[in-house]
Amino acid sequence: MPGSSSTRVARGGIDLGGTKIEAVVVDGRNTVIGSARRPTPTEGGPPAVAAELVAALARAAGAAGLETSQLAGAGVGSPGIVDSAAGTVASAGNLPGWEGSFALGPALASELGTAVIIGNDVTVATEAEFKLGSGRPYRSLLGVFWGTGVGGGLILGGKAWLGRGAAGEIGHTVVKIGGARCPCGRSGCLEAYAGRGSMEARARRQADQGRRTDLFKLMKERKRTRLTSGVWAKAIEREDKLAIEIVDTALDALGAGVASAINLLDIEAVVIGGGLGVRFGQPYADRIAARMQPHLFIDERPPAVHVAGLGDLGGAIGAALLARRAVG
Repeated sequence: MPGSSSTRVARGGIDLGGTKIEAVVVDGRNTVIGSARRPTPTEGGPPAVAAELVAALARAAGAAGLETSQLAGAGVGSPGIVDSAAGTVASAGNLPGWEGSFALGPALASELGTAVIIGNDVTVATEAEFKLGSGRPYRSLLGVFWGTGVGGGLILGGKAWLGRGAAGEIGHTVVKIGGARCPCGRSGCLEAYAGRGSMEARARRQADQGRRTDLFKLMKERKRTRLTSGVWAKAIEREDKLAIEIVDTALDALGAGVASAINLLDIEAVVIGGGLGVRFGQPYADRIAARMQPHLFIDERPPAVHVAGLGDLGGAIGAALLARRAVG
């Protein structure tokens, strides 16, 4: 109940994704006591996104019997280039209309009435899996978040590895020289084949050329404006040939990209998360592991490959862990 010792240290966490926003409130033991989901705005740029983040956390706090101002702090896992000290986010290419740098942290803090800390979305989600999810048995870990884009996070020697601030960008490792155009503007990136945004663009081109598919019919039936993870999963269930082909290409690219990271770092385990990763689950994590095998230099000792143990809430829980900095 509000005012108890457990809620006085309650923290908020928000995972900002390309198609959805997940918000949670956790207690002092990192147990989720309230959650909410809202769609990511498709227009209006950073101010519209900020408003939805506030609404999502307010709803999650309400489910926990709290006001956002009663939270000890809130964390946000955001795509793009994050400056945690300034609370800014720049180059968030998978968020429509996000141009230049936006002071997301200060904007949210003024509306929520509590301190807000911004972190990279996949970095905080990987830390959450390491501390609370599928990565707990390991000291080295690669998190691969297969969603609108393809993000990565690294745990080396039991600690998050950030490099100079951009480590883990597995989605922008090259899997084909001179290959498909990536949303980042370069060619041949893993994300150009496996990012949900790129997969949708390919599906639209094929449909416009007369290729038969139920993907967009399913999208309309589900009242969606984009091909969400649920739409892809339903199309696969219906044995839609185009959907199967595009997902199969994505699995090939993921296998090559993740194997290359393993060859470089020789880590113990890979955790597959993100909207598509969680939706497809362990059977598809196993398929990625199989696609990795031909590319592994030490193929007799592959890493363990798990689906994210925290599911869809992993990014938000990771953001709530980040918020502990606000508690002190």
